[in-house]
Amino acid sequence: MMKRRGQVWIETVLYTLIGLTLMGLALGFVMPKINEARDRAFVEQAITSLSDLDEKMSSVIQTGTGNVRQTELLMKRGEFYVDANSNEIGMILRDLTKPYSEPGVEIDIGRIKVNSSVGPKTSTVYLRAVYSVNITYRGEDMDKKFTAASAPYKLLMENKGSSGGQIWINIDEISNR
Repeated sequence: MMKRRGQVWIETVLYTLIGLTLMGLALGFVMPKINEARDRAFVEQAITSLSDLDEKMSSVIQTGTGNVRQTELLMKRGEFYVDANSNEIGMILRDLTKPYSEPGVEIDIGRIKVNSSVGPKTSTVYLRAVYSVNITYRGEDMDKKFTAASAPYKLLMENKGSSGGQIWINIDEISNR
C-alpha cells in the first residue's frame, strides 16, 4: 500500500512538471506575438492622436486670425514634441519589439509622416506633421517636449495672424493653469 502512494506522488509531480513546461513553452512562443500586436496597436493609436491634432491645427489655420482651438492629448507611452524651428509637431515611440514600417523609409499616412528605425534590441517610430506656417510655443520660437503622463495634456492652438506673409500659430499648454 505504501508503495502505491509513493508512485501516485511521483506521477503527480511529473505530470505537474510536464504541464508547467508545456505552458512555459507556449508562453515563450505566444508572448512575443502578443507584444508585437500591442506595440502595433500603440503606434496606430499614436497616429490617430496626431491626426486629430493635425485636424485641429488645420482648422485653426484655415479659419483665420484670432481663431483658437483647445484639445487634449493623452499619452501613456512615448513623447510628443512641438518643433518650432522646423514648424512641425510629432511623436517619438521608443522600445517597440518590431519596426512599424520598413526601417529608414518614410511613409505618409494622410498628412502624418512615419519613419521607423531599428536599434540593437528595440525599434523606434517617428511620427511628424510638417506645416508651412510659423509655429511657436508659448509665443516664442522654442521647442517643447511632452513626456508620457497619466493625465491628458490640454493644449491651446491659436492663429496669431499673418506677419511677413506667413501665418503664425501659437501652441500653449494650459494643463497647469
